[in-house]
Amino acid sequence: MISPTHPAASWFLVLSGAGFLLAYGLPLALFPLRWARWFRWKVPAETDLAVYLGRCVGVLAIAIIAVAFRAAPHPERVPALFDLIAWVGALMTALHVYGAVRRVQPWPETAEIALYAPLALVAAWLRAGLG
Repeated sequence: MISPTHPAASWFLVLSGAGFLLAYGLPLALFPLRWARWFRWKVPAETDLAVYLGRCVGVLAIAIIAVAFRAAPHPERVPALFDLIAWVGALMTALHVYGAVRRVQPWPETAEIALYAPLALVAAWLRAGLG
């Protein structure tokens, strides 16, 4: 499952994929309001839209993670996946910085900046090494 020619890229896909699947993909897809409460969001009285959007984000995350797991044995065959992960990480960093500056998100969301920024940088670095 780990590429002998690009082990760092393989491990990155496996470990980051597993982490995001457990912390974001499955919880958002299966129980988005419980996830929101874990991250200290105030849940509104009308929840249909929040549930729908949370599940949408969850299944998008699961789809990306599934591709990451499939690509792990031969990451050099899917360099665009690293571009996607780098862009998602960079845009999520910007989104979380914006929320922090505006003070419109709970502190766990601001703490995620320390997760998304390195994710983006490592994905971009690994992408460069794939040629």
